[in-house]
Amino acid sequence: MSQGADIRILMTTDTVGGVWTYSCALASRLAAAGAEVILATMGPPARPDQREMLGDSQVHLVETDLALEWQDPEGRDLPKARRVLSGLEARFKPDIVHLNSFREATLPWRAPTVVVAHSCVNSWALACRDTAWLGEPRWAGYTERVAAALNRTQAWVCPSRSFHDDIVEIYGPRSPGAVIWNGIAAGNSPSRKRELIFAAGRLWDRAKNIEVLSAAAPGLDWTVQVAGPANADPSTGVTWLGQLPHDALRGHLEHAAIFVSPALYEPFGLSVLEAAAAGCALVLSDIPTFRELWSGAALFFDPHDGQALHQILTGLCADESGRARLQRAAYEHSLTYSLARTTSAYLKLYEGLLAPDRTTSQAGRIEVRA
Repeated sequence: MSQGADIRILMTTDTVGGVWTYSCALASRLAAAGAEVILATMGPPARPDQREMLGDSQVHLVETDLALEWQDPEGRDLPKARRVLSGLEARFKPDIVHLNSFREATLPWRAPTVVVAHSCVNSWALACRDTAWLGEPRWAGYTERVAAALNRTQAWVCPSRSFHDDIVEIYGPRSPGAVIWNGIAAGNSPSRKRELIFAAGRLWDRAKNIEVLSAAAPGLDWTVQVAGPANADPSTGVTWLGQLPHDALRGHLEHAAIFVSPALYEPFGLSVLEAAAAGCALVLSDIPTFRELWSGAALFFDPHDGQALHQILTGLCADESGRARLQRAAYEHSLTYSLARTTSAYLKLYEGLLAPDRTTSQAGRIEVRA
């Protein structure tokens, strides 16, 4: 069991944002460890470049057209989700159901369930200082379902201690949950860098706070590039690359000397980890998650202060030796967040849930750290 042999896992995912990257990496590594993994998508179907992220792994991909829970706060799609997902459980008979959103944990699963909290609307709104609309009845229903999911599941997980504490404060779950850091597979040694500042984020997502980078960009000697989807004309302060396939994104990271994340809200930040693994110097917003994960390996700035960000970037562009030290520190620290370590932690969690002598009360005390 510790190597994943003879275990069948039904894992849900979605194709919007970092959850897909996380799910593909973890599912592929679990399959390589001997587990049988069924990966069921929510929301839009996977693009061809997203499918390629599964490579030649033995993961079985099943696509549904179920709504994403944050796009369906009233829960109108819940009856359909119950029918579709109960059908998948009956078809595949999983030993473990690994859920990457909350809503599905309220369904009557036969197998033990694990919920991974990658984000939530309430914590997003608090970080973005945009809470007025949360009083609407539709979001009250969403909040009730998240709280119910955390209490109904056999185990719940967060990718950082900071976000775990947010979930506890907002929803007050009965069980303590677990913290398992996200991880990525080790790549090649960092390549030669160019005079390039790079960022990645959705322009339409206020939490990504790309506007402050646009405000800081004018007057810098280096080009500032941003990758990610946009629903409107992007700022002229940066070179906007649009949405890139994952391989292309990693290619840009290999060449960028500096990576900036001005996020107001980030439960983990896989793009930051990928940038560090590519040997970029990290310039990050001063938020609890980034302090927890990257202290000593990044420079931090007030995410509401574009002038402060401009000054940091100006100094870093001019300081070759300081930049090299920061690049080395980021790369070395990225090795802490290995995919092997993450996978081992999840297998340990599954093993605890499947132990013959496990009781319901014991499940609430599971504490696993990557």
